[in-house]
Amino acid sequence: MSEKLTEIFAIDVFNEARMAERLPKKTYAALKKTIENGEDLDPSIAEVVANAMKDWAIERGATHYTHWFQPMTGITAEKHDSFISPTDDGKIIMEFSGKELVKGEPDASSFPSGGLRATFEARGYTAWDCTSPAFLREDSAGVTLCIPTAFCSYTGEALDMKTPLLRSMEAISTQAVRILKLFGHHDVKNVTTSVGPEQEYFLIDKEKYMKRPDLIFTGRTLFGAMPPKGQEMEDHYYGCIKEKIGTFMRELNNELWKMGVTAKTQHNEVAPAQHELAPIYTSANIASDHNQLIMECMKRVANHHGLACLLHEKPFAGVNGSGKHNNWSLITNTGKNLLDPGKTPHENIQFLLMLSAVLKAVDLHGDLLRVSAVTPGNDHRLGADEAPPAIISVFVGSQLEDVINQLIETGEAKSSKEGGRLNIGVHSLPELYKDATDRNRTSPFAFTGNKFEFRMVASSMSIAMANTVINTIVADVLCEMADELEKAENFDLAVHDLIKKTLTEHSRIVFNGNGYAQAWTEEAERRGLPNIKNMVEAIPALTTDKAVDIFGKHHIFTPVELHSRAEVLYESYSKAINIEAKTMISMASVQYIPAVIAYTKQLADSINAIKSAVPDADVQVQTELLRETTAFLSKADTALKKLKSVVNEASLMEKGAAEAIFFRDKVIPAMEDLRAPIDALELIVDKNLWPVPTYGDLLFEV
Repeated sequence: MSEKLTEIFAIDVFNEARMAERLPKKTYAALKKTIENGEDLDPSIAEVVANAMKDWAIERGATHYTHWFQPMTGITAEKHDSFISPTDDGKIIMEFSGKELVKGEPDASSFPSGGLRATFEARGYTAWDCTSPAFLREDSAGVTLCIPTAFCSYTGEALDMKTPLLRSMEAISTQAVRILKLFGHHDVKNVTTSVGPEQEYFLIDKEKYMKRPDLIFTGRTLFGAMPPKGQEMEDHYYGCIKEKIGTFMRELNNELWKMGVTAKTQHNEVAPAQHELAPIYTSANIASDHNQLIMECMKRVANHHGLACLLHEKPFAGVNGSGKHNNWSLITNTGKNLLDPGKTPHENIQFLLMLSAVLKAVDLHGDLLRVSAVTPGNDHRLGADEAPPAIISVFVGSQLEDVINQLIETGEAKSSKEGGRLNIGVHSLPELYKDATDRNRTSPFAFTGNKFEFRMVASSMSIAMANTVINTIVADVLCEMADELEKAENFDLAVHDLIKKTLTEHSRIVFNGNGYAQAWTEEAERRGLPNIKNMVEAIPALTTDKAVDIFGKHHIFTPVELHSRAEVLYESYSKAINIEAKTMISMASVQYIPAVIAYTKQLADSINAIKSAVPDADVQVQTELLRETTAFLSKADTALKKLKSVVNEASLMEKGAAEAIFFRDKVIPAMEDLRAPIDALELIVDKNLWPVPTYGDLLFEV
């Protein structure tokens, strides 16, 4: 298997190895400079690259190519064109020009744009992103050459997730290189943000999935009572992988490996039917592309095995939801991790400066981090016991907390706590060297050895925005630091003073305790840390003067692009809740209530039949059951009418923030009021009459 894996890995990727084989040396060298050093792309090489890429793709069975891009829907988009070109003699030849490689022209009016594009202004462009390699995807449509691209409007605004991410990667590289040159690292030409996103997901039976309109239309169950057993036994977490799931995972890995995705870790997660896949770290841009491929591939491969893959943040109430832990670090082109503290972090001044920069960035811009992780589904997850709280804080561990306290109190750190050895108490087991710091799974932004783990990111969303924000806010702090240190007469003294000052002013963001505790909520309020509890409350952070200034300063977003993204988020929230509400109305009206009425009729018929046959028979049980059922039925009917009323009222609201606020404050409570009696009825009504698969059916019967 190991030999086979090495043979198939990246077999469907037009990576550096294939470019080196198929491109002239000068063309390859020029393209490599652009990829590695961020130099301008030479337009003259596009024709050569396109021809080589086309020949390779056709040899591998490709008939079509597509500019693969990532609009603000959070998923990918593509339009397929074949390589064929007609000849005068009625035949065809296979062609692919440099122009077709570099530029595409999809319709931009039907994608979310926040007002940047309208139906009568439809033109948009896709531009080849040579820093992310082209790849082949084989599915029922055949083999397609996929070319990662950026997506912009006719007037130049970014309409996608990739363009701002690429801008932010350039920004943080520029500022980090400035800092490193002050430390004497003149060999460093660029710094890359390295990212490894862990992907959580659910797998359920496809036939049962197709019987749940709520799963089909919204990705989550809008109704459902908890089964007798949920996750309380913790027997699913890291448990033995079921055979059917293992078969799915094996095909998924093979498909991902062929496309160059370094799928590394797989295991059962905490909730029943929940699992996780984690890749090896790579540059933020490629990691973002790969995560999109992972999500797409999961859904496609699940279908091959009679399964449905659920990527929603909270597909089932009462059990853990799914997140996407975004592991972030900074790597120089010489291979050094700038967030590696080394064995003696108290002596590692360069690391301490980088650490203090991240702490300051998170403290100043926690609201931007919060909005970078919003989806309607994530509102059900953040703050619950399986996710970090909505309050942004940073876990640094006992070792670094001790170093930080020394620096704040005395201006210098003289020691670092060491991990030491761990004696398990069994002679046949080896002694283990334990880390100097434990982990904290309740922290939204945790330092985990040589990287930060942003745990708020939603399982269904692109990681691009989260990394765009992290890159930008850290780049801004590094820029301020570089401005100050470049003017210093005594660099060593200035950098020590700057570290102490930064840590002193921003230590409030450090919290190593239990993020789930009510005491932390109260403490965070005393510290002045924001507690942004939902998506609608988070969105305004994008359009504050502070946000406009920082994103404009580093050329990440223009004010127009920021306002457009806020509008897109408001619109996506309102649409998502509206779809959920209408789905609830439909299910209650044509499935649940008719099923309950049928059950009450059976009860009533049973009571009447018994009384007719045995007039003095005791029918108290049946009568009480009928009363209880009809009481819940009445509550359901009242709630259904209320939900219909508020949904109709919502349709009259002005689009934007006001509409989203109405859905949050009026429609969602009405939805909850309808769910409660229906879920209660599920525990009463004859299972043979219940119209949809239950949680027990969905979570345990795979």
